[in-house]
Amino acid sequence: MSATLDRISALLAKAERTDNEAEADAYLMKAQKLATLASVDLAVARARTARREGRQQPESRTTTIGEKGKRANQHLIALFVAIAHANDAQVDVASNSTYVIGYGMPADLDVVETIYASLAVHMVHASQGYLAEGTWRDETYLAAVPRSRRRERRPHTAVTARAAFYRAYVERISERLDQARAAAIREHDQVPRVATDSTGALVLRRKAEEVRSFHRQASKARGSWGGYSGAVRSATGSAADAGRGAASRARLGKQHELPDKGPAISG
Repeated sequence: MSATLDRISALLAKAERTDNEAEADAYLMKAQKLATLASVDLAVARARTARREGRQQPESRTTTIGEKGKRANQHLIALFVAIAHANDAQVDVASNSTYVIGYGMPADLDVVETIYASLAVHMVHASQGYLAEGTWRDETYLAAVPRSRRRERRPHTAVTARAAFYRAYVERISERLDQARAAAIREHDQVPRVATDSTGALVLRRKAEEVRSFHRQASKARGSWGGYSGAVRSATGSAADAGRGAASRARLGKQHELPDKGPAISG
């Protein structure tokens, strides 16, 4: 699996270096396809060697999201969850949104961590560039009214424009990862195999159920994560366009840390 992770990391690095949107999109799609294909192959191998000692077992890992009180944390968590779900992992979220616990096969969690480390930095930095342009200053957004089901139009602030950007970014990344996953399953199923082999979708479902069973036993979470709870209820306007555009370009970097300061993660 280390060779596959090296290939994924190389694809992310290529996405960072290219200025071509189509190329960047292709690199991210290929990275997720490799992740899914490797997962399929591992799942097939595990199904054939269920009694073999030392086979991969689900495990849990903790990933730090950010300091307590940072507004970006909920969006970073949403990004992590989207990547995890595309790779058959379950996620628990800390009550203060400062960290998450991923549950999955070791190889899948490696992939989740690799892709998240790149996308999280890209999302934050891309939002900084959008906010600096200032196009959001003359726009409004649809806001949730506290303790009510009503919605009302309000002028954007830097905080709400950033939130709309993040929401659109995560939504687009989720779409792309799901597309890459589906393409990888189709590619797997087109390869001639022995009659006893199952489809890629089936072996992944079996593996996912094993992970869910492990999660139910190992998790100490109470309830489920409710997701983003801010006022921005729909991502529209230039913020959404910019967020989706940035996610489509996915200029991914090698950085593994978010900046400690800066408007994109100000609390």
